[in-house]
Amino acid sequence: MTAFFTEGHSDPTVQPVPASVVEQVDAADTTLHNPQRAVISLGSNLGNRLETLQGAIDALEDTPGVRVKAVSPVYETAPWGVEPGSQPSYFNAVVVLKTTLPPSSLLERAHAVEEAFHRVREERWGARTLDVDIVAYADVVDGDPRLTLPHPRAHERAFVLAPWLDVEPEAELPGRGPVAALLDTITREGVTARQDLELHLPA
Repeated sequence: MTAFFTEGHSDPTVQPVPASVVEQVDAADTTLHNPQRAVISLGSNLGNRLETLQGAIDALEDTPGVRVKAVSPVYETAPWGVEPGSQPSYFNAVVVLKTTLPPSSLLERAHAVEEAFHRVREERWGARTLDVDIVAYADVVDGDPRLTLPHPRAHERAFVLAPWLDVEPEAELPGRGPVAALLDTITREGVTARQDLELHLPA
C-alpha cells in the first residue's frame, strides 16, 4: 500500500492471480535463464488519475515473475481521436520491468490490472480509468494481432516515447530504432511534463 491510498480504502488490485498465469509463470521460470526486459505504458483520464497509475505500478510489482525497475515522470496528455474538451486529459507514464513471464501472460496480467480499476472497453478512444499497454518485450518483433510487438503505434506517440526516454535515454524500439530519434520526428504538442507530480517505485 502506498501513500496514495488512504487508510480504510481497499486496494482494488488485491485479487487472486489466475491459475493459468501461475502455471505459465512456473513454466517460464524453468525455461528462461534470465528475466526479460519489458516496457509498459500506463494512462488514465478518469477518477484519481495519479492514484490509479500508482496502484497499477504496485499491482504489476505484486505479480509473480515481475519486478518493476524504473518509473518515469508523469506527463499530462490531451486525449486522442476525440473532440477537444470532450474528455478529461490523461496522465501517462512508462515503467520498465524485468520479467520471467512470457508476453502472453504479461498481457493477461495487464488486462487483469485494467479490470481491477474498472476499465470498460465500449468504444475506441473512449475515456478510461486505466490503460496498461505492452510497448516492447525484449527485442521481440511479432505481428500477432492479439499482441503485436512492439506496440504498433508506439513510434508515433509522444506520450509513450517522452516518458520512456526520460528513464532510458539510450532506449531503442525494436524494429524502429532509437527512441530519441523517433521522438524528434513527431510533435509533442498536447504532451506536457507534470513536474509537480511523482510516481514511486514499489517499496
